This record gives sequence, C-alpha cells and structure tokens, in this order.
Amino acid sequence: MENSCFLRVSGLECVRGDRLLFCNLHFELTAGELLHIEGANGCGKTSLLRILCGLGLPEEGEILWNDQPIHKIRHEYFQELAYLGHHPGIKGELTPLENLNLVTRLYRTREDADIEGILAAAGLDAHLEVPARALSAGQRQRIALSRLLLQQATLWILDEPFTSLDIHGISWVQALLDTHLKEGGLVVLTSHQQLQTQCPVRTLKLG
Repeated sequence: MENSCFLRVSGLECVRGDRLLFCNLHFELTAGELLHIEGANGCGKTSLLRILCGLGLPEEGEILWNDQPIHKIRHEYFQELAYLGHHPGIKGELTPLENLNLVTRLYRTREDADIEGILAAAGLDAHLEVPARALSAGQRQRIALSRLLLQQATLWILDEPFTSLDIHGISWVQALLDTHLKEGGLVVLTSHQQLQTQCPVRTLKLG
C-alpha cells in the first residue's frame, strides 16, 4: 500500500427527497487512519458512504483521492476501494469458497491469497461447501468480510461491519481493522459497536 494515499472531502452536501441530510461536510483521512461515522438512524450515514463509493451523487461538494476528483479517476479509485454495505452482497446459492472465487474474477485480488485459509480464519472452515443461504446471518457476514482479506484495496468503506457477529466475530473484525491500518490502509465505517484499535481513530458525527 502507498503511504501517501489519502481521501479528502470538501463541502459535501446530501439531499434525499426534500430533506437535507448534511451540508458543508469536510474531512481528510490519511494512511493508517480510521474515520468512525456516528449518528442517529436516518441522519445520512449510509448515504454518505454510498457517495464516497461513487454509488450516489452529492448535491454539492467534491471527493478527492490523492488530490484527484474521484469522478475523473473512477477506474483507479474503484481498484483501491472495498465496500461492504448493509447487505452482505454474497450469493446464497454459492458456497463460501465459490463466493470468494467469484470475487477473484470481479476485483483486483492479492496474488498470494489463500481462500481456504481466509475462510478458516473467519471461522468458516467447517462450512466451505455449504450454500451460503443455509448459513446463519453471522456466518454470511463473515463471508462478506472475508472479501476484505482477498481484495487488494487500500480504502475500506464499511457500513455496520459488526452486524450479526458474536463476540469472537467482533474480535476478529477488530483485528482485521488493526492489521489493515498498520499496513497503511484507510477505513471509513459506521458502527454502533465501540471500536477498540491501537491505530488513530477520528470521529464524525452526523445529525
């Protein structure tokens, strides 16, 4: 990962319907930093993440990746981005192995990635050949999160990554975040979970 990577948001404004969710939003995130977005339900947390991912457009403002507007470097930016939304984004008819193999065909992935090893670390080694639809919500969330270890992405944008996880799953995700940040990655996330990380954490409260 490049230590010079940074994300800058300037003057961002979001309107949904006739409602202003947020305006004049500014922040900058550099390598090794995590931004924790807080706020009540409906304040615009998910909308902000979708805008950061290029899945939605702001009314006003600009998002820069390494001083370049993301709409001008979409291909390069998306290569550096891993997004986990509210829904796990996995295919229920596929097994955990098949779901991660599909990721390797769709995204830039780590050349040395061991898919079975990644799933074992996620606690799914006994379920490698079980269709995802037959697994629990927490297990499906672990499959989705395992994609983070497979993708070669610098910027992680995560919407409630601890959803449906037990205490062991939460500890596993905390460790994933720590490792990614120590390697120079960047993280933007929403969560009601108290974060425990040894790396710099910044907080942005909406609403």
